[in-house]
Amino acid sequence: MNNLHLGLTPWNFSDLSAVSLCEQAQFAESCGYESIWLPENHFGANALPDPLTLLASMAGATRSIRLGTTSYLLTLRNPLQAAEQVAVLDQLSGGRLILGVGRGYAPEMLRAFHVPAKEKRRIFAWTLGLMKDAWSGKSISLDGNMEHAVEVHPRPLQQPHPPLWVAAFGPKALAQAGTLGLPYLCSPMESIATLENNYAQHVQAAEAAGIAAPSVIPLMRTVFVSENAELLSEVKNSLAEKSENVRLLDGEGVDDWTLIGTPEQVRVKLQNYQERIGMTHLVATRLRIGGIDEADLRRSVTLLADIVAGKVI
Repeated sequence: MNNLHLGLTPWNFSDLSAVSLCEQAQFAESCGYESIWLPENHFGANALPDPLTLLASMAGATRSIRLGTTSYLLTLRNPLQAAEQVAVLDQLSGGRLILGVGRGYAPEMLRAFHVPAKEKRRIFAWTLGLMKDAWSGKSISLDGNMEHAVEVHPRPLQQPHPPLWVAAFGPKALAQAGTLGLPYLCSPMESIATLENNYAQHVQAAEAAGIAAPSVIPLMRTVFVSENAELLSEVKNSLAEKSENVRLLDGEGVDDWTLIGTPEQVRVKLQNYQERIGMTHLVATRLRIGGIDEADLRRSVTLLADIVAGKVI
């Protein structure tokens, strides 16, 4: 399907053990997925506060699948330690890391980490800049006193560093991602019409900064594929009832922000995303509803890989 890079998040977040995550990564790799992704979140019952540690376990259980973070939160971290940890994982995995970075948006999380909300974009840029300097071999100092500057080792296996994507929501975050010249990773809960506008803003910001817009255009989407029409209807109805975090405009519904349908329907929707937005990478995210059998979830994972591989015509 026009060289679409296919990735996914684990479909089962109810079991965050290494055994479960590694088995899901192995299954995805066997289906032909090119990457598997983990988010970062804090303090909830199913928190994922340290995605690099979990990805490290998955690295040891797989051979080729790339390992990604959808939102490694730079505002919460010491730049020196973050640069070291990212480099270690890139070395450990044989250069398979894709680092999606973010600022964080939840007020309670920022408060807990003593991050002033108004300063998060500045802190993000400062942290990322120091990390890139460290990876390039420069001596760096957090307080500007170069007498105490240090070099970070090891360096990432991928040079000058792993691919960087920026998770962004809102005009200021989109503009910052564009100014940095980095791919923008969208929220999975915005409609295709909103995303068209977002990606246009991202390109405009890059051009205004005199930087070429990135050729990588990744999208995160909630995906479920099935040949069972009744099951598809149940999933859509459940998602429509649990849309408190979905950012839709008047008149928009489930089909505007998800890829749910039969194999043929999802194939057509994927082509629509490629035509309208230029999507180069798809990160398929899990259903945020319960009650779906594991067999149906795995079947969906398999069918999506078949669609992208051209096995569904």
